Amino acid sequence: MNKLLFILLAFFAFAKGNAQLLDPVKWKTKVEKISETNYILTFNGVIEKEWHLYSQFTPDGGPLPLEIVFKDQKGNFDLVGKAKESKTTTAFNDIFGVNETFFHDKAQIQQEIVIVNQKVTSIQAELNYQVCKEVCINLEKKFTFKIPVVTAISATTPGSASVKLDSSKVDTSKTVAVVKAETATTVEKKGVEIPKSNSKRGLWSIFFIAFFSGFAALLTPCVFPMIPMTVSFFTKQSKTRAAGIKNAIIYGVSIILIYVLLGFLVTWIFGADALNALSTNVWFNIIFFVLLVFFATSFLGAFEIMLPHSWANKVDSQADRGGIIGILFMALALAIVSFSCTGPIVGTLLVEAASKGGIAPIIGMLGFSLALALPFMLFAMFPGWLNSLPKSGGWLNTVKVVLGFLELALAFKFLSNADLVLQLHLLEREVFLVIWIAIFGALAFYLFGKITLPHDSPLSHISVGRLSLGLIVLSFTIYLIPGLWGAPLKLISAFPPPMEYSESPLGVGSVNVASTSTTILPDGAKLGPHQIVVFDDYDKGLAYAKTVNKPIMLDFTGHACVNCRKMENNVWSDASILPILNNEVVLISLYVDDKRPLPKSEQFISKSTGSEIETIGDKWTDFMITKYNTNTQPLYVLTDLQGNSLNTKQPTISYVSVEEYLSWLKTGIANFKK
Repeated sequence: MNKLLFILLAFFAFAKGNAQLLDPVKWKTKVEKISETNYILTFNGVIEKEWHLYSQFTPDGGPLPLEIVFKDQKGNFDLVGKAKESKTTTAFNDIFGVNETFFHDKAQIQQEIVIVNQKVTSIQAELNYQVCKEVCINLEKKFTFKIPVVTAISATTPGSASVKLDSSKVDTSKTVAVVKAETATTVEKKGVEIPKSNSKRGLWSIFFIAFFSGFAALLTPCVFPMIPMTVSFFTKQSKTRAAGIKNAIIYGVSIILIYVLLGFLVTWIFGADALNALSTNVWFNIIFFVLLVFFATSFLGAFEIMLPHSWANKVDSQADRGGIIGILFMALALAIVSFSCTGPIVGTLLVEAASKGGIAPIIGMLGFSLALALPFMLFAMFPGWLNSLPKSGGWLNTVKVVLGFLELALAFKFLSNADLVLQLHLLEREVFLVIWIAIFGALAFYLFGKITLPHDSPLSHISVGRLSLGLIVLSFTIYLIPGLWGAPLKLISAFPPPMEYSESPLGVGSVNVASTSTTILPDGAKLGPHQIVVFDDYDKGLAYAKTVNKPIMLDFTGHACVNCRKMENNVWSDASILPILNNEVVLISLYVDDKRPLPKSEQFISKSTGSEIETIGDKWTDFMITKYNTNTQPLYVLTDLQGNSLNTKQPTISYVSVEEYLSWLKTGIANFKK
């Protein structure tokens, strides 16, 4: 009887410990044969209430996007395009300053493949993703898809029971086979929660950005002089004023159709979310950087981006045909002739729209073309307004140069994205701000007439408008400078790297010490949030804790963990908490999403999960699961110098209030001192 009771108690203790390992998404898979060589592999996920699963199209700088990894692909099968997703929601995250894309309630991901090697009987796939609620989790799940044959079809995941074919879902007339399988093997990492919002906000922001960009393009040397020329053509060539107005409206609508068609083609050719997927990739962020620098250099006057003259000549010849077709070709001629000015703006808009995915390129081109077409239609309706237009001159080139400076500044945001993802620390906060200060400072000098560029007209004086704009730019430049000394710069918080991604988290010229009795940073330590001395390596942190005889606070966190940042901003910063973290504990922050590879000699297979531990983040994830039977972030543990938990009743704590966090800290520290 005693043995039975012992076994039952042991079982419940084991169950209780492992119940902390959260798995908010339950997956089923299926295989669908659509031809002799083509198959669709489907992942169907059911998400627990209030949890968010992040899409493969959520942008860099926020939570980790979903990633699908196929094993042994080369020579066996090819992927057909990007994996397609079911309905998602897009919302702005004010912690990271990006629009995030996520699933709630359920998710479906479908990947079409083409079998190249007919001997292939199964395909190994792996989903890496992040889910969040009050805590965040990284998950890694493995699947095996059995390639269907005529009689036996199945798809299973490691550790699952064998599954029989659901004959009710097989349509033999179409040679389609479907099979379901439960997932089993799980390895967890980290996650993020984001505020709820409507995806329409992202599209509206794209529309208005594009709309104002269209007005900017209108004020360039390639477009502005064409307004009176085109309106005069319609008013003189039309037999009546009404006919002239009608033709001008058709002309404006044609401009809109041409640019919207461009947005549609981009969406159709690359897929609704393909550009978004590219925008989250390191190499494409670098390509976007180079592209925007190329556009900016053109606007600054180094060269002009021109389409072949033969295109314009052929289109002009078609414009002489008259009628609606002729007007349509006139609009096309405008697009081609003005490409040296509008091309960089359109290209930049398409890059920005890429980060939103979906129909954003179409919405962007609609906003841009509407602003471009409106003046032609309005001035045709009211020709007298032409007299109020300013004369063409050097100010048009000034507009073009200002746009060039803005594109150059924007380019470094994409380079920063790539640097942040790779954690190279080549473009840290100070370097980024110095570059922006130099760019906007040079723009201010240009507006004040102290710098001249190619194609600028001689400047005997500056207008009031140019002076006003110069003062605004100069004020913005001065506003950026305190950022080098640690100012938060909330006006541009979404652009530069975060405060922690810095050469000197306290700011240039500050003494590199925390508010502790320590005057020199110990080996392996750095300054973390609120200038707390922090280690990111467990062994070095433990060694230091032994020398100063202080308890250890383990902080299981992640670079893309929103709730981790919220705890640091709202709880760690509290006047009752910060002195404790500075003076009474040794803080060790272990990043579970650190993608840096471990040396080959340190890589291993996890005894807890059976997964391959290949990166630093994998190592700390496995440590968290093995030691503390949980997979959520943020997670905080107070330990003694032998690694034993100091809070016996509540060994770990997560996303809590200041009061609860303070009580937990005091209890653990008091136990250490006993």
